[in-house]
Amino acid sequence: MISTNGRAAPVVSRCLGRWAFLILFVGILTGCSIFNGSSSKMAPLDLGPNVPLFSVRQVWTSRIGGVTAQSFEVHASGDVLTLASLDGTVVALDPKTGADIWRLSLGEPLSAGVGSDGKWTAVVSRSNQLVMIESGREIWRKPLSTQTFTSPLVAGDRVFVLAADRSVSSYDATTGQRLWSQSRPGESLVLRQSGVLTAVGDTLVVGLSGRLVGLNPLTGNVRWEVPLAVARGTNDVERLVDLVGRPSRVANSFCVRAFQAAVGCIDSSSGRLSWIQTAHGITGLHGDSAVLFGSEANGSFVAWRRGDGTRLWTTDRLKYRKLTAPLLLGRSVVVADDTGLVHLLAKEDGSPMNRLMTDASGVAMAPVVISETLVVVTRNGGIYGFRPD
Repeated sequence: MISTNGRAAPVVSRCLGRWAFLILFVGILTGCSIFNGSSSKMAPLDLGPNVPLFSVRQVWTSRIGGVTAQSFEVHASGDVLTLASLDGTVVALDPKTGADIWRLSLGEPLSAGVGSDGKWTAVVSRSNQLVMIESGREIWRKPLSTQTFTSPLVAGDRVFVLAADRSVSSYDATTGQRLWSQSRPGESLVLRQSGVLTAVGDTLVVGLSGRLVGLNPLTGNVRWEVPLAVARGTNDVERLVDLVGRPSRVANSFCVRAFQAAVGCIDSSSGRLSWIQTAHGITGLHGDSAVLFGSEANGSFVAWRRGDGTRLWTTDRLKYRKLTAPLLLGRSVVVADDTGLVHLLAKEDGSPMNRLMTDASGVAMAPVVISETLVVVTRNGGIYGFRPD
C-alpha cells in the first residue's frame, strides 16, 4: 500500500547452538501488491515432494491477533521475543517454551510495532500515539504529528520514530519527553511498510526516500548521506523511491534494498557507497560477511557477493510466491511465503533442504532466530517455534 504525505491512500497496483537452522517463525506480512510482470496472477511453481536433509520439529505454538500490515516486525532481544497485532495486543514470549512473559491489550488498533530493547517496548497506534510499555504496563503516550509505518527503535534509553512525512524524532524512554526532531521535504508518495531505522555503533541510520542518512542520535545532526535510488518517471507513482526494511549489517558493511529499484551496500563508518546493483524486490535482505540474500518481486531468489555485488546464483524454484525477507541461518537460508510454507534453501546454491508448514493464512513477517528456536508468525496470528531433532 502507498500513502500520500502520511495520509491513507488506496492501494496502487503494483547463537545458532546445536543446529544451524533454528528459526522462530512469525507470520509474513505481504500487503504490498506491486509486483513485476504478472506474478500476482501466475500460479506458483510445483515444489514437488519435500525431501528433508535434516529433521526439524515444531516445539510450541502461541497466538496473537491478526497481523496483516507490512509495518509490523518481530523483535528478538536476549531471551525475550516481542510482537504486536493490529488490534493492539502486545506480547512478550519466552522463545524456549512459547509461554507469555507478559501480554497487554492497548484497546486500540496499531499502525506500527514493535520496537524493543528487552526492557522497554514501543508501538504506534492508528490514532498517531507513540506508546511505551515496560514489563507489560503502559507507562506513557505521546501524540505524533503524522502517521508512522516503521517500527520504533528503542536504544540507549531513547526511542526513535521515523514518520511517513520523512521526519525523525527522538524521545526519552523513561519520560516520553521529545529530545529532538529532524525534518526534510517529504515526497508526495511513501510506502505503507517498514522503512530503515536502526543503530550502527554510535550512529542512527535512517532511510529517507532513496537515501541512507547517518544521524547523531544525541542531536539529530546529519553525519553522512548516501543516495541509493533516484526518482524517475513522469508521475508520482513511477517516481516513488524508498528504502525498505530489513537491512543487513555485518561489521561496517550495511546493505539495503531500494523498493523495486536496487540493492546496495555502504561502509557505515564513513558513509561511502561500496556498490549498487539493479534489483526489483520489495522486501528486505539478510546475509553474512561473504554473501547477501534477497528475493525479486516475482519470487526469484538471489544471492550476491557482499564485497562487490556480483550475482552468485539465482533460483526460480519459489517463483510467483510472495516471499518474506530471508534469514541466513548457518548453511541454510530461510524464507517464508504467502501460503504458510517456510523454505530452507542451501546457502551455496539455493537447492531445497527442507520445507515446514505453518497455516494457510500465510507468513506475515521475516523469520527470526532466538534461543536456538526458529520463530514464524502468520497473518491470522499464529506463532510457531521450531527446533532441530
